[in-house]
Amino acid sequence: MSGNRQEQHWLDGILNRGFVCNFVLPARCSMSLARPNLWRLRLRPGSTEAYAFAIFCVALATLLRWAIGWIAEDILPLPTYYPAVLIAALLGGPHAGMLAATLGGLIGWWAFIPPRFTFFPLTSGQAISLVMYAVASLIIIWGAEHYRSLANRFEEEEELRKLAVGELAHRLKNKIATIQSVISSKLRDDPQTRDAILSLLNSLSATDDLIMATQGNGANIRDILNAEVGPYDISRISMQGPDVLLPPKLAMTMALIVHELATNSAKYGALAGPVGKLAICWSVSDGWMTVDWRESDGPVVAPLTHRGFGTRLLSRALCQFGGTIESKFEPTGLICEMSLMLPQEPDPLPNVGTHGDPSKVFVTRSSSAAGLPVSQKHNNAPALFASTIGPRECP
Repeated sequence: MSGNRQEQHWLDGILNRGFVCNFVLPARCSMSLARPNLWRLRLRPGSTEAYAFAIFCVALATLLRWAIGWIAEDILPLPTYYPAVLIAALLGGPHAGMLAATLGGLIGWWAFIPPRFTFFPLTSGQAISLVMYAVASLIIIWGAEHYRSLANRFEEEEELRKLAVGELAHRLKNKIATIQSVISSKLRDDPQTRDAILSLLNSLSATDDLIMATQGNGANIRDILNAEVGPYDISRISMQGPDVLLPPKLAMTMALIVHELATNSAKYGALAGPVGKLAICWSVSDGWMTVDWRESDGPVVAPLTHRGFGTRLLSRALCQFGGTIESKFEPTGLICEMSLMLPQEPDPLPNVGTHGDPSKVFVTRSSSAAGLPVSQKHNNAPALFASTIGPRECP
C-alpha cells in the first residue's frame, strides 16, 4: 500500500468507522466503536421465562386489539400481533417468537375473524390473510434472530476490544514510567532539564488518558484543550469559553484536531517562536458550537502545498457532525475557525477552581497538584488549572 493510500485508510478508520489511533508511538492506539442501542433485557432462548414472556406479549396484543375494536368495527384482525411476535423473538429467541406467532394467529382467527368465536367457516380472503400472517411472522422471526446473532457478536468483539485497549494503555503507562525513571536517573545532576522533560511526558500521558476516558463518558472541551496544549509554554496561551461536555465521538475527534493544530503550531507557527501567542475561544448557541484558534506574533505561515494525513484530517474531521473547518493564513499567524452542531444538548459542568466569570479564564501551570510534585503525577491529569486574572479577550 502506498503512503497516500495508507494515510487515506487511517483517516477513513478515524472518521467513518469510529476508530481513533494516535500514531505518535506504535503502541499508542485506542479504538472507539459507536455502540448501537442493543436490547439489554434478554432472556435465555428456550427457557420458561422466554415462553412466559411470549404469552404475555400475545395477551397484551389481544387486549389492545380488543380495545381498538370498540373504536371501529372494520379494523383488521391481526395487526397488533406483529409487534408481539417481533418483541418476543428479539428478547426471547426464535422459539418464543414462534410461540407468539402461533398463539396470536389462533386467537386472532378465533376471536376477531368473522364469524367470531369459531374457526370455521373461512372465506378465501380470510384464508389468504392467515397465510400472509404466517409468512410475515416467519420473516419477522428470522430478522429478529439475525439481529440477535449480530448483537451477540458485536458484544463479544466489544469485550475483546476493551481488553486489548486496556492492555495497550497499561503497556503505554509502563513505558512512560520506565522512560521517566531513566530520565530521572540520567539527569539527576540537571534538575531543571529533568523536571521540564518529565512535565512534558506527564502532559502527553494525560492526553492518552483523556482519549481513553472519552470512550464512555465524554470530555469537557476545556480538559481536551488543557491536555493538548499543556506540553507547550502555556504562559503564551489564552483560553476563553464556557464549560461544554462533548459526547465521546466528538470529544475524540476534537482531541485529534487540537493535537494536529498544536503540533503544527509548535513546528511552524506561533508556538515555534519565542514570543508567539495562541488564543483559543469557543462558544455555544442554539445547539451549534464555534471554536476559534488564533495565532499571532509568530513566524510567517503559508498554506501547505502537500496534503498529508494531518491536512486530510482537518478538512474532513467535522463533516460527520455537519461542521466545517476554515483555515486562514494571515500575516500575523494562522486563524482556524471551526463550526459544528452538537449531537446533543451539552451538559453544564461545575466550575471547579474558578471564581467570578468562568468564561474569562486561561490555563496556568501549577508546580504541584493535591500536594504532590508534577513529576509524581504521571498517572493523573496534568497539573493545569483554570484561574481568573480578569478579562482576556480573543484578538
